[in-house]
Amino acid sequence: MAKITVRQDGPYLVEGEDVTVVDGNGNAYSIARRPIALCRCGGSKNKPFCDGTHAKIGFQAAEPATPGGAD
Repeated sequence: MAKITVRQDGPYLVEGEDVTVVDGNGNAYSIARRPIALCRCGGSKNKPFCDGTHAKIGFQAAEPATPGGAD
């Protein structure tokens, strides 16, 4: 089972051994380490993965996750 944690003002942290990240064409990315951190700020030079740019640019999320937020 995968677990996705929305880090405050940081990346999406994806935990689980059964997780595959694919691009828009269905091509799988090579995953070097786990957990997987996915960029949320849009500034990473290694998209879709986080490279820590959010901290350098002072990224602030618009709002925290709320229970039942997915419709």
